[in-house]
Amino acid sequence: MKTLCENIQQARRAGVPLVLIETSDPAAVQAIILSCADDPVLRWDMVRGVHPCNEGAKSIANAMTGGDPTDTARPDAMLESVDKMAEDSVLILYGAEKILSEVFIRQGLWNLRDDFKTTGRTLVAMVPLGTKLTSDLRDDFVVLEHPLPTQAELRKATISLVEDAELEPLSDADLDKAIDATLGLSGFGAETCLAMSLGKGGVDQDALWERKRKAIEATQGLTVYRGTEKFDDLGGLDNAKDLYRQVAKSKKYAPRCVVFIDEIEKAISGLNDSTGVNKAQLGAMLKWMQNKDIDGGMLIGVAGSGKSAIGKAIGNEAQCPTIEFDLDGMKGSLVGSSEANLRAAMATVDAIGQDRILIVATCNAMGEIPVELKRRFKLSTMFFDLPSKIEREGIWKLYLSKFDMVGATLPDDTDWTGAEIRTCCQLADRLEISLVEASTYIVPVAKSGAKAIDTLRREASGNYISASHKGVYEMNTKSETKTGRKITV
Repeated sequence: MKTLCENIQQARRAGVPLVLIETSDPAAVQAIILSCADDPVLRWDMVRGVHPCNEGAKSIANAMTGGDPTDTARPDAMLESVDKMAEDSVLILYGAEKILSEVFIRQGLWNLRDDFKTTGRTLVAMVPLGTKLTSDLRDDFVVLEHPLPTQAELRKATISLVEDAELEPLSDADLDKAIDATLGLSGFGAETCLAMSLGKGGVDQDALWERKRKAIEATQGLTVYRGTEKFDDLGGLDNAKDLYRQVAKSKKYAPRCVVFIDEIEKAISGLNDSTGVNKAQLGAMLKWMQNKDIDGGMLIGVAGSGKSAIGKAIGNEAQCPTIEFDLDGMKGSLVGSSEANLRAAMATVDAIGQDRILIVATCNAMGEIPVELKRRFKLSTMFFDLPSKIEREGIWKLYLSKFDMVGATLPDDTDWTGAEIRTCCQLADRLEISLVEASTYIVPVAKSGAKAIDTLRREASGNYISASHKGVYEMNTKSETKTGRKITV
């Protein structure tokens, strides 16, 4: 794959007049352009106007601005000044996404195309990752991407920063940890987080990770899960634990990033909405998972049965971040803005995962999931039923210990979920009452949602893997809860 510098050089040799570069670090792109182009390079932004970036551009900038750069700060004034650009020169637009929505700006840029093509001039518009051009310019710009830094680039930057701080070189283990903690950040963002986490004792890894979490969460729709629980902290679900424990410990394929999507059927519902947002998001996600060959696991089952708990604990088992992917939170009022948000989120995950990404989604109704999306979750589709009596005993043991209630009298927990057992313990602890009394405030989902559970079980029986035991899930028609009518003849 060609580097950005090589792509820019090729575009210049080919006389490409208009280039769009998606980047999270415009200053780094400017440095790359200057390093691979001997021609005059200028830059523009809407505060300072047109400025020279190298020696050969000074006289050109003076001619374009009349000696006062602020006269070209307005986008229309900048467009009027480009006629004075010399042949074979380059003009970089900072914050281009802020002006591309204006019709007259788009027309003005299009007007430059043929004149720039014949004079060897190039306009480079820099925009955030995920930005898409409108249809009237889509065929006129060459679109390039400046990806987030790789492990090798972060390694080099980290070593350089430690040397600049005149600190002792980091051990290989500490260096690897620092790199892991900055993957997914822009070059400048990684440098800033690392610089603020350096001290005489080396790198404060906890502080670095917290800064990384906050930087990731600046991307719309992404949240880094901060829970610490592992599989041993969860009761039952032995088959799900066995599968994902093997995935987490794999020497070749262990994920570097777990993407968790809760209730995915709700996020993609209404594919034919009037804006087309949901359909566009689904298409982008399908393409991403296929092109990157991303592993996916679908967790379907009864509410409160442990789907989310297992999904969020996988990252801790694999010692990698779990990123909660909120598709609804990425939606904008327009198709383009929603796709841009999703693409920016995917680019961040790509940089963190480095081709080792695991997507885990929970679902309460598989009938809502399109077939093409189901196929992407090729790792496994697991069904989470109500826990068995033995499983419930294990769950009670965990929470009784956590809430310091070992030996307390247990209530009737027939067909309870693990979430209901936890809630009972929490209520008893918070209200300072017995578990039996706390149970009177709980309506088990097995009663309130009996029909939905029956539908789920029938759908899963023979079709999905059991989360509790080896093999395919088979519906048990002998439920602990009696639902028939007692008749005496």
